[in-house]
Amino acid sequence: MATWNSRGLRGSFLEELINVTNEKYRLQGLGLVQKIPTPIKPVKIDENTRQITLAYFEQKSTVDYIGVVQGNPVCFDAKECAVERFALSNIHKHQIDFMGEFERQKGLSFLLLYFKSKDCFYYVTYDKVMEFWNRMNSGGAKSFHINELEDKFEISSYSGTFVHYLEKIKLDLLRRGEV
Repeated sequence: MATWNSRGLRGSFLEELINVTNEKYRLQGLGLVQKIPTPIKPVKIDENTRQITLAYFEQKSTVDYIGVVQGNPVCFDAKECAVERFALSNIHKHQIDFMGEFERQKGLSFLLLYFKSKDCFYYVTYDKVMEFWNRMNSGGAKSFHINELEDKFEISSYSGTFVHYLEKIKLDLLRRGEV
């Protein structure tokens, strides 16, 4: 069992931007995507503040977000990294497995990745994630560099939408021949 601690808050900046973006998409009727909470089991609660001080994850999480965007089922995980290289150890095998199953059901899986050092966001397709994952499992690099990502999948802000990933979903679908 994994212990719950402050490491779980590492992606809170990116997740907050995505939550605001998802709410804007919902209000505009463009999509309905929700954050999936990871169930925890509290073990210790501070009697004075009523805050959880120790907890365990009840089960492995799948991905951070699931929903539908303009008729397309989507699931994705939000990841941040401080440097220009993303360690694949930040993605767990059960997440890769879930994304693969989602893809086999004709859903669209991807990562939204924020590189803090460059202050930029990327949409990383499932195929690209698997390319890096398979490379690692074949004895290759256990990370990938920002330069290995396609420029066309860099995400820009648009009209108050902080992480405007809808355009990248369309690009991904076009690449797959599904639009």
